[in-house]
Amino acid sequence: MLVQVRGRGARWWITFGVTTFGALFLVVGLILAGVSISFLADAERAPGTVVALEWRSDHSGVSRKNRASDKPAAYPVVEFTSTDGTPRTFRSSTGSNPPAYEEGERVEVLYRADSPEDARINGFASLWLLPLIFGGIGLVIAGIGTAIAWATRRRS
Repeated sequence: MLVQVRGRGARWWITFGVTTFGALFLVVGLILAGVSISFLADAERAPGTVVALEWRSDHSGVSRKNRASDKPAAYPVVEFTSTDGTPRTFRSSTGSNPPAYEEGERVEVLYRADSPEDARINGFASLWLLPLIFGGIGLVIAGIGTAIAWATRRRS
């Protein structure tokens, strides 16, 4: 598909739009990283055990024929005891296939003392995957927009 853009104004708006879109993704990635850092700073630590793997297919309204993969993902269900002595159970919000954890595996749990139901496994994916995805995509797209702007500016 060949798209012909006429006029300097249209090229400027396209470059501006691509760069802005990338910058927006980069900012979202940085915000998510800040949320993870804030969570780590306030988090209590407790030993936990993976008691089950919950297999789910997240289709979110997408039709089956448009899905590249219908493989379900395993979400670990973890049990731990908070500092007040209450046994707690949570399902990780990060699932994978193949499973990242096995039933019976010991893990370190991070949670806030004021809201122990907001718990996470102390692992790379649960803390840093979303910030890296958003930040990485944003960096690439903003970089492409900036490179196009520089190339267009040098030509004129």
